[in-house]
Amino acid sequence: MSPTPSPAAPPDPRRQRWLSVLAKAPADRLGELFDSLTEALGPLPAHEILRRPEIGLVMVRGRISGSGAPFCAGEMTTTRAAVRLDSGEVGIGYVAGRHSRQAEIVAILDALGQGTSWREPIESLVVAPLEAEAMLRHQAQAARAAATRVEFFTVAREGGA
Repeated sequence: MSPTPSPAAPPDPRRQRWLSVLAKAPADRLGELFDSLTEALGPLPAHEILRRPEIGLVMVRGRISGSGAPFCAGEMTTTRAAVRLDSGEVGIGYVAGRHSRQAEIVAILDALGQGTSWREPIESLVVAPLEAEAMLRHQAQAARAAATRVEFFTVAREGGA
C-alpha cells in the first residue's frame, strides 16, 4: 500500500509577494540592491546551483475584461533558475526576458528569505525599495495615460428633425 500524500502547505503570502516584486524589478536595479545587501551583511551563505539559468518560452494566457473566457495571447521569453542553501532551503527564480543573472539573484534571495536571519534585511534593503519604485512607475504610467484621456459628450437636439 502506498502512503497517502500529505496535503500541500498553504502558500506563503510574503514569499509570493517577494517573488512577484523581484521578478518584475528592472534587472540592473535588482543587481545594485543585491550587491549593496551583500556589502552590508557580508558574504552569502554557501549554496549550490540546482538549475543553472535557462532561457525558454511560456504561453501567456489572458481573459477578456479579466473575467471572460481564457485565450492564448502568445509566447513570452522567460528565464528560470534554482539554488539550494547548505541549510536546505531551496529558492526559485523566474523572470521575464533573457536575464540570467536576475533569475539567479531572485532564486538566491528566495532561498535566503525562507530563513529568519536574512528575512528582515532582504525586506528592508531590497524588496521594499523595489516595491516603492514599482509603485512610482505605475503612478507615472497612469498619469501619462490620464493625460491622453478624451471626454465625449452628447448634445441633445430639441425641436425635432
